[in-house]
Amino acid sequence: MKDYLYRLLILLTALLVGACRPQSHPSLEEYDVELYTPTYASGFSILGSCDTTHNHSTLIKVRNPWQGVVGEERMLFIARNGEPTPEGYTGPVLRGDARRVVCLSSSYIAMLDAIGAEDRIVGVSGFEFVQNPKIQARRHEVGDVGYDGNFNYELLVALDADLVLLYGVFSPSVMEAKLRELGIPYLYVGEYVEESPLGKAEWMVAVAECVGLRERAAAHFTTIPPQYNHWKELAATTKSRPKVMLNLPYGDAWFMPWRSSYTARLIADAGGDYLYRGEQTTTGSATISSEEALLLTAEADVWLDLNELQSKESLIRRYPRMADLACVKRGELYNNNRRATPNGGNDLWESGVVTPHLILRDLVKIFHPKLVAEEFYYYQKLE
Repeated sequence: MKDYLYRLLILLTALLVGACRPQSHPSLEEYDVELYTPTYASGFSILGSCDTTHNHSTLIKVRNPWQGVVGEERMLFIARNGEPTPEGYTGPVLRGDARRVVCLSSSYIAMLDAIGAEDRIVGVSGFEFVQNPKIQARRHEVGDVGYDGNFNYELLVALDADLVLLYGVFSPSVMEAKLRELGIPYLYVGEYVEESPLGKAEWMVAVAECVGLRERAAAHFTTIPPQYNHWKELAATTKSRPKVMLNLPYGDAWFMPWRSSYTARLIADAGGDYLYRGEQTTTGSATISSEEALLLTAEADVWLDLNELQSKESLIRRYPRMADLACVKRGELYNNNRRATPNGGNDLWESGVVTPHLILRDLVKIFHPKLVAEEFYYYQKLE
């Protein structure tokens, strides 16, 4: 019996070693241990290795990081403790935790700020649009590297960046090839294509992995869904659902988010009835005529997101034929620019990414004012 048990133990040991055997250069397939499984976000995963000789390094996989793409994947390998990169891996490699980060969207600033790592930021894209007071206070330390079409690569190199956080719109960023050429690691952050408000916020965990603070970000994120769900559940107790219109015309067109979009979900969760009924057929927003939009607005109880407008008077002056609409006469006009910069930046799209509960609270206050005692944070009523 002892001999049998001994041979069985040898066999089991051999199977375990075969399943997770040490290698000088691991295979990419070995990184299949989920270190963090998103609850709400659909666009990323953080993977590690079961091999104890390589288990300090991690692999971030990003799926479909820009609009309209299916089956596209980008990766970032974070090599820690001198561990080698996987065989066959050709993507960017970050050596250790990033200490110097360039953020090409202000929402990434908010993610790093939420976990107390805003001091890692050495570069931004469009300083005049940044709301974060900590970054504004470091204006002379943080470089403005410009935009895709007019990007300052010389400054980027001078900033000695460890990592660039970037995005694509309808295709890969035009910067990707140049960053590869310069040997600067990058991560695609696809939070803006997430339809779930909580899914957008959860991307802070992927960003935090790059700076070695995944556990801190995961702990911080767990505090957000209960606050969001508090307002959602409170709104669900009401019987009324005010009809909601969005946006203003752009030229002859009026862009309306699809009913499955992030904005539409926020409206529904806040107890509103989004008037546009179109089901998604293309990426981005739907385009409707001004005539169709005017008919929808005539039905609205509340009108939201009026671009840069600051008053009811400015709306009527620009669009006189809308003066007689019921929601305009009653003054049920609200804009999301209470925390905007003088040059057009908007904190709703910056810090709001990691505080969806505050956006939702504002919307509940608009739709069901008796339920919320707190002051508006992102929105304001146009008087």
